Amino acid sequence: MNRDNELIIALREIFQTALVSLAIFLFVYVFLVQPHRVKGESMVPNFEDGELLLTEKVTYRFGDVKRGDIIVFEAPIAQKVDFIKRVIGLPGETVGIRDGKIYINGQLINETYINVQTSGNIEETLSQNEYFVMGDNRNSSSDSRAFGPIKKDVIRGRVWFVYWPIFKNT
Repeated sequence: MNRDNELIIALREIFQTALVSLAIFLFVYVFLVQPHRVKGESMVPNFEDGELLLTEKVTYRFGDVKRGDIIVFEAPIAQKVDFIKRVIGLPGETVGIRDGKIYINGQLINETYINVQTSGNIEETLSQNEYFVMGDNRNSSSDSRAFGPIKKDVIRGRVWFVYWPIFKNT
């Protein structure tokens, strides 16, 4: 009988540990961070196809989206997929693209993170709650130039860091 009690106690402890672990995992996954995989070449040279990254979901619940942030958002296409892009234009701003350069409210912005010119000839004023997003590889990116601005409620979070590969080939 003593052995049966020990087995029951051990099984109960295993079950409780598993339940607590599951609760912690779900809390972290739903509210704090989420893994994503880079698909395609739209963020080259800063993110490569196949890289694994963590998206943190807390910043935009308490703070504002900033220009230059790399975000993950629900793509405005029929399939339920997430896109990874850089925030270029913020609510209320006018985004202009001409002569391969980007202008915000008529002022040229310095984009040190890209090494190509930006194609297109656009001038778009964003309403409140709208963001203009673009891939870093401008020649191979489906972004706000194609599908227009995105709303804040489709943003999943801000890219936090790449966790795989651990070391990038340079």
